[in-house]
Amino acid sequence: MRCLLLGTAAATMLAAPALAQTAAPAADPLRAELNAARAEIAAQREALRRQEERLRALEARLTGAGGAGAGAATAATAANPAAAPAVAAAQGSASTAGGDPASIQSAPIETVGAAPEDYDRAPEVAVLGDQGSVVTRRGALTGEIGFEYARADRNRAVFRGIELIESVLVGVFDINESRQDVLTANATLRYGITDRFEVGARVPYIYRSDTSVLAPISGTTPTPNDAPDTTNGNGIGDLELSGRYQLRSARGGWPFLIANMQAVFPTGTDPFEVPRDSLGRQLEAATGAGFYGLSPSLTAILPSDPVVLFGTLGYTFNLAKDVNTTIGDLVIERVNPGDAISASAGIGIAFNQRTTLNLGYAHTWAFGSETWTRLLDPGNAPDMGRTRATSRDLQVGRLLFGVTYRASDRASLNWSVELGATDDATDLRTVLRIPVVLLTGG
Repeated sequence: MRCLLLGTAAATMLAAPALAQTAAPAADPLRAELNAARAEIAAQREALRRQEERLRALEARLTGAGGAGAGAATAATAANPAAAPAVAAAQGSASTAGGDPASIQSAPIETVGAAPEDYDRAPEVAVLGDQGSVVTRRGALTGEIGFEYARADRNRAVFRGIELIESVLVGVFDINESRQDVLTANATLRYGITDRFEVGARVPYIYRSDTSVLAPISGTTPTPNDAPDTTNGNGIGDLELSGRYQLRSARGGWPFLIANMQAVFPTGTDPFEVPRDSLGRQLEAATGAGFYGLSPSLTAILPSDPVVLFGTLGYTFNLAKDVNTTIGDLVIERVNPGDAISASAGIGIAFNQRTTLNLGYAHTWAFGSETWTRLLDPGNAPDMGRTRATSRDLQVGRLLFGVTYRASDRASLNWSVELGATDDATDLRTVLRIPVVLLTGG
């Protein structure tokens, strides 16, 4: 028995080294993995240390709002050290791209995707003028300077004679040609009473040149009256006071609705009071219409990114007045200028957040004016000398083109062009308006 125990012990002692040699290879991969994990942790700690140093350097450079942003980043790092590499990487890439972090803080943020369906502020529409601009906020003051040029050409052929048969005329043809050039510089102020209601005033300064030619066709003898007759005039135009109220915002698929009221006061030169020669021809061009006017209108603006649909509908009341002006041998006693109905519609296309193209059409139906006149010397029948005449209606159609460019949050440029589409319309009108927010209000 003793021999057996000694043999077993000897066998065990001989087998132990073999087991140790078998277990050692199995432990080597685990030790290598542990060492790799420790090295990775050490590398992350070193990266974290470098990022913390960069954050401290950025915090030292930032001032004002930028300093607050860096402090927030440092606080976020302290609260969650695992997030420090991402925060620092964002700060580091921004610093590399833009240089000064303060400028990065104020960089504009681009919006990706569709704009929200609800709007609080109506976009500007260049071709609608004041009716298409944003209603001034409460306490804010907006100033605007504008420059306008208008050109109108009129040609009329008059035949005085007898028509014998078709295309055979015996008599004299006269061609009456008139040209009108009007340059206007105006200053406008608008003030917001509430966030939805504003009042405004516009004062224009006008330079006007009128040229008329009465040219007979060949076969007649020219007279001194055949030479071009030009009259010029300049001065303050008619004062305009306005009020605008935003009835509703564009919510739930509805458009902006803006109610407008404009009053015109005849502060310019009255056309019935300008000096004239013995034949009744003007020696000076008038800078005003000579009548009071009141124009209520309603504007609808429907944003539907990337386009804006717009339209207006208005009516103009012109007040009659006693003139009592003598022109030649005729006395003009009273004039009642015709009222007018106006409407316009169009579309605005946004190329980006700053530039918009506007296209539209506007039409005005002006009713005929009534004029009471009498002869200066009616002879023995004074009642027969008094007459009442009504002029024909005018159809004024205009094609509209405009561009709006928002230069900054406070200033924009609006340029518009109108082309006459009917015989009664002005041939060309172009307007440049520059509105600037002077006071931002509360």
